[in-house]
Formats: sequence, C-alpha cells, structure tokens
Amino acid sequence: MGRLEGRTALVTGGSRGIGAATVLRLAREGADVAINYANNKDAAASVATIVVALGRKAEIYQADVADKDACTQMCDAALADFSGIDILVNNAGIGSAAINRPSVVDATDEQWQLLIGANLYGPINMCRLLVPQMRKAPRSDVVVISSISAQMLGPGFGVYSVSKAAVEAMAHTLAREEKQHGMRVNIIAPGLVDTDMGRKIVAATQNGADIRSRDTEAPFGFVCTPDDIAATVAHLCTDDGRYITNQRITISGD
Repeated sequence: MGRLEGRTALVTGGSRGIGAATVLRLAREGADVAINYANNKDAAASVATIVVALGRKAEIYQADVADKDACTQMCDAALADFSGIDILVNNAGIGSAAINRPSVVDATDEQWQLLIGANLYGPINMCRLLVPQMRKAPRSDVVVISSISAQMLGPGFGVYSVSKAAVEAMAHTLAREEKQHGMRVNIIAPGLVDTDMGRKIVAATQNGADIRSRDTEAPFGFVCTPDDIAATVAHLCTDDGRYITNQRITISGD
C-alpha cells in the first residue's frame, strides 16, 4: 500500500515540468490525482494515462488559474469526479522570461498583472475554493511551489520575485490559520530546475547556452530535476512530514 493511499491531490500546472513530476510521484505513492493544465491538453492527457497505468484515478481539467471563474468550474468538476480533495499543490506559474525580465519601474501594468495573476492570485483562487472542504479531511496538505527568486531578489527578476514573495506570505499566514483544522501548509522554493522555464532562463542570461552547460558548476555536478522537487512534495504530504507546517524548504543544492 502506498503512503498516500486513499488520498486525492489536485496539482495545478500538472501537464509538464515540476507539475507533471509531482503528479506522477503522488500517484506512485498511492494518491488519485486531478491534473490542471492551461493549454496543452495532449500533455496533460499523457500524464493522466501514466497515472491510470499505475492503478490510480486521474482526470484532467483546463483552467487558467488566474481566472477565478475558470478555477470555480474546475474545482466544482473535480469535486464531483472525486470524493474530495485533501492535497492541493499550487504549482502553476509564469516565469520572468515570459515578460523579458524588465526592471521594477519599467514593467508595464500588463506585465505586473500577468505574473501577479498566475503566481499569486492563482494560489489564492485555489485555496479559497478548496481549503474549506479540505478542513473536513483527517489530514490535508497545501504545498506552494515558490522560487529562490523570492530570496535572491536579483535585477531583472523583480516582478517575478514580488509575485513569489507575496504568495509565500499568503502561505505562511494560511498555515497559521488552518493548523487548527489539521492542515499542513508548506512552501518549496526551487533554484534552477531542468524545466522549460529553467532552460529559457539559462538561454536568456547566458547567450543562448544549453542548460547542460550548467551541470559542471551546479552543486553535486548536475542541475536540479523536477523529480527532486516532486520527492519533497511527497515527503511533506505523507506521514513522514506529519509534523512539518509553515516552512519554506529551499531546494537549490546550497
């Protein structure tokens, strides 16, 4: 029996990268999984096929997490398809490369709104919709995927850093508010990860370089993988993490 047998997770941005790795790791641990995706239905369906092959239930749901109405429709459908959701992984987000890393004062309203919408309001929307019913579960977990950028605050990453720092503040507050209901709320802050977003960062900041060029200078000789992040999500949600809440775990190798 898996360590998450009998539990159901909803993972936003679950069609690729960290989200897909998290979906598969939670399924291997015994959880059923609701998989959110923004645009790539085929990728989400491929992940769901693997989950089903593992003997777990999977459904896919299209929604832009920044859109409250879309989130409402998704959560209503997921709660109808599953008996309840007791793990919420807020993974969906938009990186700094999507807006070409403007300075704080040069960023447009549209650029601020795009990143704040996905990276802050997305998790807020999901928590508002799912946390009330999660309180009824014997054990429930919210995991927010943040970024080391919220700590480093580097030039050109300001809009992204602000969005991630804000969602961390939300998560820390939520952890204190929901502890009375047996809910654990934690943050994972990855450094560079071998994902589409990570590859874009390397290419943009190092004259088109491939991410593999970073292996030799990375801690332990390799760039972090999505599976490394997914393993920590699983740890937090199983009994191994039963006494962990209100923490930010930085996964950068440093």
